[in-house]
Amino acid sequence: MPLRRPYRSIPCRSGRTSNPASPSSAAARSFKVSNPLDSVWYTRCPAPTPLSVAHQLGWVDRQFQASGVSVRSIRDSADPAGRQSHFTHALDYSFRQGGNIPPIWARSGGRETRVVGITTTDEFQAVIALPSSGITKGADLKGRRIGVPRKPGEQIVDFQRATALKGIVSALSLEGLTPADVELVYLDSVEASLIERGNAAFLGLKRRYPYGDELLALARGDIDAFFVKGAEGIVLANQIGAVVVSEFGFHPDPKIRINNGTPRPLTVDARFIDEHFDLVADLVATVGQVAGWAEANPDDAVRLIAGEIGVGEDAIWAANGPDVHKHLELTLEDEQIAAFEHFKTFLLQWGFIPTDFDVFGWIDRTPLNAAGRRNAA
Repeated sequence: MPLRRPYRSIPCRSGRTSNPASPSSAAARSFKVSNPLDSVWYTRCPAPTPLSVAHQLGWVDRQFQASGVSVRSIRDSADPAGRQSHFTHALDYSFRQGGNIPPIWARSGGRETRVVGITTTDEFQAVIALPSSGITKGADLKGRRIGVPRKPGEQIVDFQRATALKGIVSALSLEGLTPADVELVYLDSVEASLIERGNAAFLGLKRRYPYGDELLALARGDIDAFFVKGAEGIVLANQIGAVVVSEFGFHPDPKIRINNGTPRPLTVDARFIDEHFDLVADLVATVGQVAGWAEANPDDAVRLIAGEIGVGEDAIWAANGPDVHKHLELTLEDEQIAAFEHFKTFLLQWGFIPTDFDVFGWIDRTPLNAAGRRNAA
């Protein structure tokens, strides 16, 4: 498990430093003159993140309003192209915390962003099957059909397919198996990965919940098992009385449990950090204060997380463990960065990202260091 020491800057053991020649360095910023800024964009995933909690508590809005800056939600934008920035990070003066596949994909494609903090909150990850399948353990998956969601022609990264494949690979590896030992059944969906609000097809809910295609395929007998994760995954497994064939969300080997939601980065675009470093440092300081608040208010923290995801509070305790409120810190530990390096390599090998890039060079520790000094003061 990554060590959890908020606001402590630790040199990379590899000997590399974060962005040594970047214009985001403290020296370069000392000569920057900030242009007036009226508003910033933000987005977060329905997941346990300190950014989500800070937003729901009103801290983020108040922090920016104190500087005369309004905060605009990418997810609530009326412009479909603007909403896609939830995945592409295309908007200037924006920040995001959530699943790591979209920001890795955006950085691989050339979008200049910086990781200014990381939250590691482990969660339920499993391959499940119906009792009637006769599959009771991971070894039983050999020769069986495992469903994988897929969105053909997706203009952005197919993060749901990547997430499922990483989970399946992890489950198989625990039994000495590989994807060649099973039949991967791709379940095509035409629904785009676009954040929408007020969509009548959602029947009054905020969004489409995951695993619908997999559940239908399982009911039709087209597949024997599929991957689920998080609170939504554990609720679904409970609802259908599934057999948990392989569970590895809390496995001691981080390479097994690394996936889209583990860990979750806080990213900002390079222009934002270069031109308005103080605002970014204030943001990091504000989000960083969630850890202490959550430890002192565990029930309230879980209530906010459950509301963000749209599940009951018991599902959060079950999926993320009894100490979920203790794992909402914002840090930049070498172990966390190494996790990104490993997962980036997986995404590159499976063709989910176009080019390789230096993950350690993606990290910018200066806002976290500045936030630590401010909070200490």
